Amino acid sequence: MVKKAPRRTAERILEVTLELFNRFGEPNVSTTLISAELKISPGNLYYHYPAKDELINALFDRYERSISELLNASDAVRNVEDAWFFMHTLFELIWQYRFLYRDLNDLLSKNRRLETHFQWIIKNKTRSLRLLLDSMNRSGSVKIDSRELEPIANSMVVVLTYWLSFEYVKDPRRALEPESAGAALMRGAHHVLNLLVPYLQTEERMHLLKLAGAYGPSA
Repeated sequence: MVKKAPRRTAERILEVTLELFNRFGEPNVSTTLISAELKISPGNLYYHYPAKDELINALFDRYERSISELLNASDAVRNVEDAWFFMHTLFELIWQYRFLYRDLNDLLSKNRRLETHFQWIIKNKTRSLRLLLDSMNRSGSVKIDSRELEPIANSMVVVLTYWLSFEYVKDPRRALEPESAGAALMRGAHHVLNLLVPYLQTEERMHLLKLAGAYGPSA
C-alpha cells in the first residue's frame, strides 16, 4: 500500500474538521472527536496540528484567502444581475465556513489572531461594498448621494456578517443543516440587495423583484 503523503493527511484533517465544526459548532468539537472521525490516533493529529487553535487558524486562513479574492472583484459589479451573482457567491463562501459565523463572538474572544484578522475582513467587506455601490452608481443602476455610500455599505456588511445567526435564532434545529443551505443563502442575498431598493432605478428594481420571484421566496 502506498503511504499517504503528510500534506495529504494534513489536508484531510482540515476537511473533516471543517465538516465537524460546521455541523456541531466549534466549541462542541474536540480533537479527540476529530481523530476518531478520521480513524487516526490523537498523536497523528497532533503531529500535524499540535493544538485545536492551529486547526481553527488553518481553516480561517483558507477562508480569508478566498474571501479576499472574491471581495476584490466587487468593482466589476455594474447592475442588479451582477450584484445578485456577487452576493450569492459571497454567501456560498460564508456558508462553506459557517462555523466562523455561527460561533463568531466565542471564537474572537478566545483567539487574538482571529480577532485582529476578522476586523480586517470587516473593513475589507465595507470597502468592497462601497466600491460595488460606486460602480453601480457610475453605471446608472442606482442613484445614491455620496454621503450615503458608507452607511449603506455598513448596513450591508451587518446583514452579511450576522445573517446566519439570524437564521439560527429563527430555527435552531435546522437552520445550519445542509438541506437548509439553498433557502438560507437566497434569503440572505435578497435581504442584502433589498437595502438598495430605495436607490435602484425603476428597471433595475423590477429586475430584482423578478430575480427574487424566479429563484425563491424572500422571507
